[in-house]
Amino acid sequence: MLRQLLVDQYDDLRQRLARRLGSDDLASETLHELYLRMDRADPAGTLRSPSTYLLTAAVNLARDRWRTEGRRARRITVDALYDLIDENPGPDRAVEAQSDLDAFRRALTRLTPRQRSIVMAVRFEQLSQPEIAKRLNISRSLVQLELQRALEFCQVYIEAKRI
Repeated sequence: MLRQLLVDQYDDLRQRLARRLGSDDLASETLHELYLRMDRADPAGTLRSPSTYLLTAAVNLARDRWRTEGRRARRITVDALYDLIDENPGPDRAVEAQSDLDAFRRALTRLTPRQRSIVMAVRFEQLSQPEIAKRLNISRSLVQLELQRALEFCQVYIEAKRI
């Protein structure tokens, strides 16, 4: 029943969802994913407004996707920031690498003491985030957040010094 309703009202649902999400492509992808997930039996009970139910389910599905993609993007960003300083530059980058290293040292002095100790523990002591959390008596998520903020600051600082 709901699956057929989704097919029958696809264009209307896509337009309404696109207005909420701000993207026609995202609305289409979300409705497609919702259709694929509807292999299960219809929800128990009678729905007063099946169209509203479908739209709400699609919005919730899109929110779940945003949360997942947001977490994945933050992890990728942190992983990429670990490679901020190239430890083995080629001969053609030696001068630039030295300049970046000097800028990184100056950036470290501008961090908060906790951020500085986290960066130092990761980059120079090669401690894991759980080890740092235990050492500083803070949560792992706070270690990750502080590390991300610190490395983003350092990256911006280094790039500003290149200009």
